[in-house]
Amino acid sequence: MTDLNARTPAILTPDVQQAVWFLGALVRIRAPGAATAGLFDVLEHQGERGYGSPVHRHDAEDETFFVLDGELRVDVDGQSRAAGAGAVAFLPRKLSHAFVVTSPQAHFLTLHMPAGFDDFVLAAGTPATSTKTPPVDIPPSALAELAASFGIEILGPTPVP
Repeated sequence: MTDLNARTPAILTPDVQQAVWFLGALVRIRAPGAATAGLFDVLEHQGERGYGSPVHRHDAEDETFFVLDGELRVDVDGQSRAAGAGAVAFLPRKLSHAFVVTSPQAHFLTLHMPAGFDDFVLAAGTPATSTKTPPVDIPPSALAELAASFGIEILGPTPVP
């Protein structure tokens, strides 16, 4: 639950930020919901061509992408759009959506309001002890079951780049 009156500052240095392998990419939780009174979380993604999410929808969170480098294709309710460096994509809750990296590599941030997606990534991911080789991903059926417990409904496979 978010506390709109919470005003405790948070300065989060990289040494306290968690990094996990999630869906084959390195994801750093730059601002967890625990540090923002549940108002939002910010994740940094670094992935290669083909990294993406299955088609899904969030019951409670709006999601915004900020593309720093590379290019994504963002699919929202059956519409596909390219999102290159400098692009921002706002995806309101309850809309089906997915993304896939279409360039050789991409670097982007995601903002989730309210927070909660960070907890899902931690539960589904594997702690990153190395930035070299990602571990084996969680099986799709287990991912769908875990996602449902976080109010995320998996609707289809990850788009092909």
